[in-house]
Amino acid sequence: MRPEQEKEYHHALKAALESGYNILQAGGSSLDAVVAAVESLEDCPLFNAGRGAVFTNEGKHELDAAVMLGNSRAAGAVASVSGVRNPVRLARAVMEHSEHVLLAGAGAEQFAKSRAIAFEPEDYFFTRQRYDQWQEAMREGVVQLDHRDDKKFGTVGAVALDNAGNVAAATSTGGMTNKRFGRIGDSPLIGAGTWADNTTCAVSCTGHGEYFIRAVAAYDVACLMEYKGKSLRQACEEVVMRKLKPAGGEGGLIALDRTGVPVLIFNSEGMYRGWQTMPGAPNTAIYGD
Repeated sequence: MRPEQEKEYHHALKAALESGYNILQAGGSSLDAVVAAVESLEDCPLFNAGRGAVFTNEGKHELDAAVMLGNSRAAGAVASVSGVRNPVRLARAVMEHSEHVLLAGAGAEQFAKSRAIAFEPEDYFFTRQRYDQWQEAMREGVVQLDHRDDKKFGTVGAVALDNAGNVAAATSTGGMTNKRFGRIGDSPLIGAGTWADNTTCAVSCTGHGEYFIRAVAAYDVACLMEYKGKSLRQACEEVVMRKLKPAGGEGGLIALDRTGVPVLIFNSEGMYRGWQTMPGAPNTAIYGD
């Protein structure tokens, strides 16, 4: 990327970290923090979520999101919703104001309206970069990851630990460019792309969703910690490097254990990421550095 592009990504990552960390510093919940961080990224056109979501084969935007709490394993998720400004907010509403975990399509949109969740017109979600990616994919007749050329991925997510000792995770995505047939990836599937449990960790994944679904990747990290006694880093390396990578599952994840130790790991060329564990300047990175 050009230096000015890199600066834009670092600025956006820092803004998201700040929005979540300020909540934690004020004694707020990990759920509030991850939702705020993800909303910040959904509102930023640089990422494949919310405003910067990729185009489907029909030239639309179908959005997925999930949230999960570590103290109760309460969870909420939405899939294939259109027009919702902040899908992560809708996922939280499903968790808190319905008896369900996952709602999809028109039904989820109807539920959003019943909860006064904000909608935006189609042109709000348009970005030239995503449009050009879609046109290229249409010409080549392929369905592709949102950052095929620079391999850094744009699905957004956040994990947090609050003062009460509760972890939470949130994930949001527009899926794959030129996707068809109502395709849904791992992001809104609890256990595949999103997981949180106070006894182990909180996890949010990004990458080629089909592989993460088959690996039940997020939950597998927690299982390796709970049943095999692995540390968070050991569990993440096992899943990302020794299970997903050999199978062709390109991507990565962010995770946080109950002691506040963060792990951000990927098997691609890069992953937009940031972390903050104490007051001061947040840390952000893009490449494998």
